Amino acid sequence: MNFFKQEGQKLICLLCAHYCHLGEGQIGLCGVNQNTGGTIKNLIYGHLSALHVDPIEKKPLYHFLPSSKAFSLGTIGCNFKCPFCQNWKLSQEKSLHVKEYFSPEEIIALTKIGRCQSIAYTYNEPTIFWPYAKDIALLAHKAGIKNIFVTNGFESSEVIDDMVGIIDAVNVDLKSFNAVYYKKELGGNLEVILDNLKHFKRNNIWVEVTTLIVPTKNDSDEELSLIAEFISKELGTSTPWHLSAFHPDYKEPHLPHTSFASLQRAHEIGKNAGLNYVYIGNTSVENDTLCSTCKEVLIQRKYFKVMHNNLIKGYCPKCHTKLEGVFDES
Repeated sequence: MNFFKQEGQKLICLLCAHYCHLGEGQIGLCGVNQNTGGTIKNLIYGHLSALHVDPIEKKPLYHFLPSSKAFSLGTIGCNFKCPFCQNWKLSQEKSLHVKEYFSPEEIIALTKIGRCQSIAYTYNEPTIFWPYAKDIALLAHKAGIKNIFVTNGFESSEVIDDMVGIIDAVNVDLKSFNAVYYKKELGGNLEVILDNLKHFKRNNIWVEVTTLIVPTKNDSDEELSLIAEFISKELGTSTPWHLSAFHPDYKEPHLPHTSFASLQRAHEIGKNAGLNYVYIGNTSVENDTLCSTCKEVLIQRKYFKVMHNNLIKGYCPKCHTKLEGVFDES
């Protein structure tokens, strides 16, 4: 795809749903894409600020190659301004880190050295460095490596269509179900994100959803119910919903930690909405995956570690129901 289109004397950046209109020399809201000489230049292409080998469960993805490793990478910048950001030192950084360069070929080599089955584009918002991620992802598929986006879900529709056959799974942060809160405090648009979640599903990209439970901001029964009902009705009851605990950070250090009781309450709301797979993160609680038919334990976890995987080629060993997701069936 072209990452921009011309409109008069300006270029419209197509990397996210802000669709920034940029004059010569102007940089988008993300802080890393600039109109330079009649094209959009991705200023952090190849310039990583974080890279690490992680368990896939840490993304979190529980129904995608369980117990495998993901080579995780990120740059700086974001198209949101979340005051509670748990990774703000990267996402809200304004100084470009351009000293060290990692070519797409080098990323593939590092992924192989780390014995990772996938590459996760994460830490900050990956849609703002899609030109770089895409070049890596195309090489990854040639090498038999899968690709994962951990995202706020504010991609442009053009990018989501460009992902077909390249990105295998996404974990989308559905941060709230309050349109005013999304716009004023986070810098996004709820309707766009809901549409994008459905767009990912239509494009046959595996979807898991995460909600960071922020006390006093999105933790009411009403709002959690709206999120759970949307996932159940629009994405399907087999879509995993991850509930993460907030810790005070960035511009909201005054807020309390998410209580375990709140996480349990959200879990119950998800189950009452008909969701088959609701998981509690950032705690020591067991997050086993149970068969939706017979309740047999299929995958037993402790923190981010899979203790036992009882699946037989993706199927329940007891009643032979297929578990929804992407699994190594060898």
